[in-house]
Amino acid sequence: MPELAGVEHRFVELPGLRMHIAMAGAGEPVVLLHGWPQHWWAWRHLIPALAERYRVICPDQRGFGWSDAPPVGYAKDQLATDIVQLLDKLGHQRVRLVGHDWGGFIGFLICLRHPERVERYLALNTAHPFPRGDARTLAALSRLWFQPLIATPRLGPRLVGSPRQRFVRWLLDSGNVDESVWSGQDTELYLAQLREPARARASSLLYRTFLMHELLPGLRGHYKQLRLRTPTLFLHGTGDPTLHPALLRGFEPYADDLTLELVDGVGHFIADERPELVADRAREFFAR
Repeated sequence: MPELAGVEHRFVELPGLRMHIAMAGAGEPVVLLHGWPQHWWAWRHLIPALAERYRVICPDQRGFGWSDAPPVGYAKDQLATDIVQLLDKLGHQRVRLVGHDWGGFIGFLICLRHPERVERYLALNTAHPFPRGDARTLAALSRLWFQPLIATPRLGPRLVGSPRQRFVRWLLDSGNVDESVWSGQDTELYLAQLREPARARASSLLYRTFLMHELLPGLRGHYKQLRLRTPTLFLHGTGDPTLHPALLRGFEPYADDLTLELVDGVGHFIADERPELVADRAREFFAR
């Protein structure tokens, strides 16, 4: 377990899942949801800045970090349910929320399914649940070519958990505009967890569930029957090699209060490349 000043660790028993959380600070709760292939360490730069005012809670989601990696439960609605159950266990009825990558999509689902639980939501380089199913969107999906590889049985876990992990290393490095933001320690902290067979399998199941059961219904408007009522700030680095800005269109008819801010010169891992910007936006947005 990596050490970060002021951070304490706890394991929480949820239905069918033992979840690890890292916590720091005191005050009203702020929950930070990481994406693939990271864990709570993804928030190492934001934790000190937000802990000055808030109780910062960083879960390792199902299959990642030091949480359990069971062989089932990787539907995104289930991952959202995991977080709601965590809030119940911790006694937090209402929180401020931050989500990146898959954690960002799960954050949107929590806001849609349980709007009473989220005061404000900060989404970082993720996809929203209201995509347009047009040719431009389908063309932008070509950037997600790596997902079928990870999702393929046997091949995916092998790519993710192989001894040298060149595939995951390349995805991590290519995700940033500034490749120097990853230290060798940071990269190893993520890769080491994925060498465990159960966690390599969890990564494959995460993408397999999406491609086989969630992508097509999403393009057909599965979530458009719901409305995003949570005040939301959406930060997106335009240098993201996987999530083209074309995928960010189409939310306007389904969101009451969503502001999209495009950040030039930043890649997918915006909290690593521009932590000061993300912290400033979070503090200002959450204080409203």
